[in-house]
Amino acid sequence: MSKYIFVTGGVTSSLGKGIIAASLAKLLQARGLSVTIQKLDPYINVDPGTLNPYEHGECFVTEDGAETDLDLGHYERFLNIHTSQANNVTTGRIYQTVINKEREGAYLGKTVQVIPHITDEIKRRMLLLGEEGKYDIVITEIGGTVGDIESLPFIEAVRQLQWEMPDEDCLVVHLTLIPYLKAAKELKTKPTQHSVKLMSENGVHPDIIVCRTERPLTTDLRKKIAQFCNVKLDSVIEAMDASTIYEVPLKMLQEGLDITVLKKLHINGYAAPELTKWKAFLDKLKYPSGKVTIGLIGKYIELQDAYKSILESFVHAGAMNECKVQIVNVHSEFIDKTNVAEKLSGLDGLLVAPGFGYRGVDGKIIAVQHARENKLPFFGICLGMQMAAIEFARNVLNLEGAHSTEMQPDTKYPVIDLMEDQKKVTAKGGTMRLGAYPCAIKEDSLAYKIYGQSPISERHRHRWEFNNAYLEKYEAAGMMASGKNPATGLVEIIELKDHPFFIGVQYHPELKSTVENPQPIFVNFIKAAKEFAESKNAIKSTALQSEAI
Repeated sequence: MSKYIFVTGGVTSSLGKGIIAASLAKLLQARGLSVTIQKLDPYINVDPGTLNPYEHGECFVTEDGAETDLDLGHYERFLNIHTSQANNVTTGRIYQTVINKEREGAYLGKTVQVIPHITDEIKRRMLLLGEEGKYDIVITEIGGTVGDIESLPFIEAVRQLQWEMPDEDCLVVHLTLIPYLKAAKELKTKPTQHSVKLMSENGVHPDIIVCRTERPLTTDLRKKIAQFCNVKLDSVIEAMDASTIYEVPLKMLQEGLDITVLKKLHINGYAAPELTKWKAFLDKLKYPSGKVTIGLIGKYIELQDAYKSILESFVHAGAMNECKVQIVNVHSEFIDKTNVAEKLSGLDGLLVAPGFGYRGVDGKIIAVQHARENKLPFFGICLGMQMAAIEFARNVLNLEGAHSTEMQPDTKYPVIDLMEDQKKVTAKGGTMRLGAYPCAIKEDSLAYKIYGQSPISERHRHRWEFNNAYLEKYEAAGMMASGKNPATGLVEIIELKDHPFFIGVQYHPELKSTVENPQPIFVNFIKAAKEFAESKNAIKSTALQSEAI
């Protein structure tokens, strides 16, 4: 029988429930237990697929093609396992299921209500992963903050499970904030007390309180929190700010969070945590031997979470190369031919990010041209790959006005076109080409050198594709389609032969990068950027020596 842990949040949002849940899961996994994590989101959207990245950050796509919350990315990066459709449930999906059942007559004429029908469906989803028999522990992160109106049905579902299940099978971890008031020069526990009181009024009693704080908690403060929040002293866990999210599991290990959880769940005979690879990764991350500067060209750069998986993939690849990766965000809307050299000066590599819509497209195309002509290591993802194809068509193939039909439906040269099976699709949610698909790679290519095998499998999220009607012209001019879908011939990877590192991919490689298995294109891109930086520095050094002579 699986045991269940629920992670809730109080006082304020963005405290890091996902990181705490993933860190706890990592520690339990490191002790030999089988663990999975799911996220329950209180918004009414069926999934985040139709949300603007400014609203909710990136949309994380699973192997089975589910558009999910970005926290699932953290779960995969920490645990090195795949999540699925079942790992992310929203209020919208809950209500959609209940309403569909009501329309089918499943409730036999009963009045359908929040309690018991909505809460029963929430509980069913909460327990679903545990019923598979694959996991010792299922961790459920409840989105939002205790006290939010939209979260109430989820909190009520947790209350019912706490009452229905034995104490040793159900555990509630509450993440809260201990703010530091500079004027008073002290940490304040009152917001935490109020948060726990609010939970208690809703019938849920936290078993463990994790305190996010800028300053260390004194013993007296821990005792105060324990006494007024009605938990044992060893159940008050300090969560100090960390320099990187990957330090959090070790901080939680020091605090004994996993031991406290195991004791409360009556799990005995667990092994010592095996974290050798994790610690080696952290050592490389914290003590790099070099540095590269990468330009991230996108149109959502104001919100860091919009490109979360890309940024984390750079962290993994940097550690693999024992190199600090410094990201320079460049808004594509503000790039033009007069300032591109200035905007991209000092870079050792350029990544053009994915996205949808026409805004910022011209700047991306100009940036790609700069990278191609100046032999700057280039990596394009999804729309970034399509921009590379458009730039090549315009400036090498001389197809003036070549474009994507997404931005210019009547373009004379539609080198990027809507996929055939997407032309009759009208609904927006969950209708793109989603999830993992195979890609066959040519052996005499950069892509094969990077992956070392064929076929590979990568995750997708797109409607438009490279137009194969122009492929012969591209390859004759030096741009190779080095990876294709074996069933449809859809171009998955393009690369330039006469460039040190120029590759674009239709899929989203960032979605599969983890601490233990960094994504190979990112690793090789950073390696190429490092070589570019070393070459640049060598030229600079030679020039200085010549001046001195």
